[in-house]
Amino acid sequence: MTAGPVVRGGRIGRNWARIDGPGREAGVDLARGLAVVGMFAAHMVELPAFRWTDPTSWEGIANGRSSILFATLAGVSIALVTGGSRGLPPREATAARWRLVVRALCIWTLGVLLSATTVPIIVILPAYGILFLLAMPAVRWRPPALFAAAAVVGVAAPFAVHAINEAAFWNTAAGAAVDGALGWHYPFLLWAAFLALGMGLGRLRLREPATALMLLAAGVVLAAVGDGVIARWAAPAGWSAALDGAPHSSGVGEALGSGGFAMATIALCVLLCRTPLRWLAVPLRAVGAMPLSAYTAQFVVWFAVSVVGADPDPFAFRGSEPFWPFTIATLLACTAWVLFVGRGPLEWAFGRLASAAARDPRGQTGPHRRLEE
Repeated sequence: MTAGPVVRGGRIGRNWARIDGPGREAGVDLARGLAVVGMFAAHMVELPAFRWTDPTSWEGIANGRSSILFATLAGVSIALVTGGSRGLPPREATAARWRLVVRALCIWTLGVLLSATTVPIIVILPAYGILFLLAMPAVRWRPPALFAAAAVVGVAAPFAVHAINEAAFWNTAAGAAVDGALGWHYPFLLWAAFLALGMGLGRLRLREPATALMLLAAGVVLAAVGDGVIARWAAPAGWSAALDGAPHSSGVGEALGSGGFAMATIALCVLLCRTPLRWLAVPLRAVGAMPLSAYTAQFVVWFAVSVVGADPDPFAFRGSEPFWPFTIATLLACTAWVLFVGRGPLEWAFGRLASAAARDPRGQTGPHRRLEE
């Protein structure tokens, strides 16, 4: 690990120790920060269709892949707060499951509330909350089982999702309500694969360079297979649409390609944070330390501008090219917050509720509380 600044004493020292201490993986925070900023770009910028062979289109990599990286990192975080590579004994696993239930309900509720605003963004959080519930049975699974589940779901679920999408039900008022409640734009049947992949990664010894290098290579291969091989087989109609690799297509090509991209990105971030770039990346790591708060802030700002601005059209905010001003402001605000205040406001509130739900009669929640949240 590269040596860096040492901050001792006071609020800033304590907060720095929390974000850069031995119980937190800086590379995971960096990857989460990139995922959040990538989603900002997908929401606020007209991105081109991404093609590996066309450098002028590379900014389009944020479309679709950022949200899948976000979901994969949810799995990594769940694994880290439930014992990391050590796992949890049965009693502590029960408390961990209760914590997941409460977090799932909090995240789902927040997602529904954000969806009710006039902000023209398809909110990922309802699906995110459902994924937290789906993680409950897998809290004690080891990496082979988690990776096997990710592979099976990633290949099989696209066909189920495309069959379900053909139902006339989705064109009804009830279908629209269910769509919003489930966050079906991010179908949990398929996205469970990204969650399982992330949990498998979090059960490994990510800090070991050999592990990170192996995952980086595997991720690159998966991305090449998904984007460069399987996606080319997809046709615009019939069952072959389930092989598609386009962003938000829910095809096998997207599942393998973007899943591989997420794995490679996480591994690369872990490796980069073993170099002096660890310190240059502090603002992005700060965003990654409070991702729910940062993600929600875009809705608050967007909605406020639409309500009090001269143009009430919610699409007008995007037309004002807000990405860079908003992103820079978010980087600065999150860095100041984690240093001078501590945990993000939503992360703190949801964490307190989850801890209260999992507290045993002696007022303890188990040693997994010391790990990353």
